[in-house]
Amino acid sequence: MDLEEFRAFLGVVETGSFLAAATQLNMARATLRRRVEALEARAGVPLLERSARGVVVTEAGAVLAARGRHVLQEASALVASVREIGREPVGVLRVLMPMGLPPHALTPLFAALRQTFPRLSLQLRFSEDPVAGPLEDVDMLCHFGPEGPEGPWLSHEVWRLREWLLASSDYLERRGTPKTLEELTRHEVLAWAPPGEDPRVLPSLAGESFEVEPTLVTADVHCLRQMVIAGLGIGFLPDAMLPDPGVPDGLLVPVLPELIGRQRSLQVAFPAAQAGLPKLRSILHHVRTFAERSAALRGG
Repeated sequence: MDLEEFRAFLGVVETGSFLAAATQLNMARATLRRRVEALEARAGVPLLERSARGVVVTEAGAVLAARGRHVLQEASALVASVREIGREPVGVLRVLMPMGLPPHALTPLFAALRQTFPRLSLQLRFSEDPVAGPLEDVDMLCHFGPEGPEGPWLSHEVWRLREWLLASSDYLERRGTPKTLEELTRHEVLAWAPPGEDPRVLPSLAGESFEVEPTLVTADVHCLRQMVIAGLGIGFLPDAMLPDPGVPDGLLVPVLPELIGRQRSLQVAFPAAQAGLPKLRSILHHVRTFAERSAALRGG
């Protein structure tokens, strides 16, 4: 199996043309075409069809592309794990994170990691759905909920967040505090949109659901929280239970906490081939310790 053939083929699949793939991979177009043709010869079936509109992936090519991404990810992780055996955490750690994690939680975590691992630097990227995109250039990703990325990845829970309704005391003074689910329907509801879930459906503590018509839906938890603090409505969002810098204690008030809400986990995932890597084990231990200390400080 030739990984460079896979890389060339995936480049064409993702860009839709040989020219764009050659440019993206910094490769001569003739070289890229030769590698794709070699892979097709190895497979024994056409993987791509050329047309006036560009390149179209065949059914066999689509199957190979889905698996090929995992092969490249696992190969990259395996090489990294061999290269870094016995080393302290050093170099660049490429991290993919969900949008909206509170900056006032990430800031002290980054400071703590730098203090403990001074030779380690972080490269952070944010995504609405971290588990859905290509992960070849990712060493670690964070995601909400138990569903991790497809392929050879292992997830570990590091934080439990409470998902519930919050409103500012100013908003509740102006509009009143809803005492029932029916009264909630007469309020401005701002809803978080987690990947693959309907933001119009709120979970109840009894395991049932309640439908609302939000006036705002966003995947960015931090943006949503700021709108709630500004008094724009009652927000349903995951809460790390950490104080907001510059926000007075008591400004945010839980709404219907005995009826609406649930627990949601924050997970950290690594490629399975790197599961035993000392660098990643050390970082995972440090993140868990930080989360436990933060939970103890907030009384969680």
